[in-house]
Amino acid sequence: MISLAGKAALVTGGSRGIGAATVKLFAQAGADVVFGYRRNREAAGQVEQEARKHGTRIESFKANLAIMAEAKRLVDFARERLGRLDILVANAGIWNDKDVPIEQLTERQWDEMMRVNLKSIYGVIHCAVPHMIAQRSGRIVAISSTSGQRGEAFHTHYGASKGAIIRFVKGLATELARHNILVNCVAPGWVETDMSKPTLETRSGRRSVLATIPLKRVAMPEEIAGPILFAVSDLATFVTGEVINVNGGAVLCG
Repeated sequence: MISLAGKAALVTGGSRGIGAATVKLFAQAGADVVFGYRRNREAAGQVEQEARKHGTRIESFKANLAIMAEAKRLVDFARERLGRLDILVANAGIWNDKDVPIEQLTERQWDEMMRVNLKSIYGVIHCAVPHMIAQRSGRIVAISSTSGQRGEAFHTHYGASKGAIIRFVKGLATELARHNILVNCVAPGWVETDMSKPTLETRSGRRSVLATIPLKRVAMPEEIAGPILFAVSDLATFVTGEVINVNGGAVLCG
């Protein structure tokens, strides 16, 4: 029903979890995709192999997006390989499952979280937008979190980084609307990924998580990729500056 045929997409954090599911779904919808990854070349290769089954062009590129020069290299690579850039999904990020009270939260931990979760979003969008302005069109989706909406005790640096993404998206949506560039945000709750595995693989951790979700289950990555696909598709041509909540009812905000 949703086609991205002829579209060129860049997805960050594409070697695992939500990013990997998004790469595969975009390929299934007909898009050519370049995706970034930070470390795991083997995992990136596996995503490439699976996504290429749909017959579109799929390539990966290793980059540390917390460094502006590498964000630019990734965007330049995508433009070189795909010829244009219609879609950007800014997904790369980290989360630490260990509780850290504010009085124990170090400057280094704070700076790393902001560098990876927030600066990487800014960097890749900063580098991609000039190409979209030149085309007079584009779709950008940044991935936030329920933690960015309600905050999260003992993970305040994570919640702060994800909350900032939401404000960043809302400002960009009005700034870039005159260029026909739509900017939206997807805010997932708990998802079955490597990042959440340390919490979800314990009985007590999973029980405490499920207690907060009315649907009484954790999302699969594909269930987050679907709303991302919607946000960049022709079904969402009048949607910008919005936060699409995908959390099983855990956070009810409009």
